[in-house]
Amino acid sequence: MMRSAHAVAEAPVALAPPPAGEQKLLDINAALFRECFDKRPFLIGHRLNDHPLFALPRLIELSQKLPEKHVEYNGGKLPVSLDPNLTPRNGLSIEETIRRIEDCCSWMVLKYVEQDDDYRALLHHCLAEVGVHSELLRPGMELMQGFIFISSAGSVTPYHMDPEHNFLLQVRGSKTVSLFDGRDRSIVAETDLERFYGGSHRNMAFQEEWQRKAWVYDLQPGQGLHFPVTDPHHVKVGPTYSISFSITFRTPDLEKRSMVHNVNAYLRGKGLRPKPVGQSPLRDGLKCQAYRVWRRTRKLLGKTVE
Repeated sequence: MMRSAHAVAEAPVALAPPPAGEQKLLDINAALFRECFDKRPFLIGHRLNDHPLFALPRLIELSQKLPEKHVEYNGGKLPVSLDPNLTPRNGLSIEETIRRIEDCCSWMVLKYVEQDDDYRALLHHCLAEVGVHSELLRPGMELMQGFIFISSAGSVTPYHMDPEHNFLLQVRGSKTVSLFDGRDRSIVAETDLERFYGGSHRNMAFQEEWQRKAWVYDLQPGQGLHFPVTDPHHVKVGPTYSISFSITFRTPDLEKRSMVHNVNAYLRGKGLRPKPVGQSPLRDGLKCQAYRVWRRTRKLLGKTVE
């Protein structure tokens, strides 16, 4: 949730099986996972509600270890549709925001928490359990990353979409999540996807009439929700402050999807009408090859590649 299409680089990590002899942290319905993964949202269960890594003092300690650029926070009273340039600050420090989260009307995300050994171990434990199911459908789990959201009561996460496979685990408080089908081109146009993968801001313009098409979930502690890749969504925190743990990963097919969208954006800029991702596997493959050649050429010339 609320992340860039361009990921922070991570050294490859081999997917290990769930730790032997340890209690399972997630409750996953295998049949539901097979039916819905990366197609539509679905609920799972988890056992993280009383985990010490989500106590506020420990989260303050984590925030002090992370690079400042990996802590994003702002005022929480936001509209669903928001120009990112108009996002209000809350006038507090990172530590003050966490300490006063019950009453400071703020929204915060601690990004890439796997930089801390304890959080990385928890993230990998959870994703190992997800991988038992996901590897059968989208093999090659990579770029495993964690995000912790700390939000005051009533805070709003504006309408946006994200580029990775994501399970949002609700640890404290509640959230109302409205998710929209990213395959519905009346809501998400091909040009929206091309701009997103080209590096535009995650926030998107929302039209109220779309709300009737939403999947709406009242997410409670102990529940987790799967967000299919690039399914746009907006979120509102319930009557008490909220802590959520977002466990995310990518797979090789997502990198190919990104490449095709980038090539399509280039072709569209030349006045052409490229075929959307997935309509022609042959053309998609050629576009990926062309993108890789372009990227290698840029590197050889010493130019930055996004």
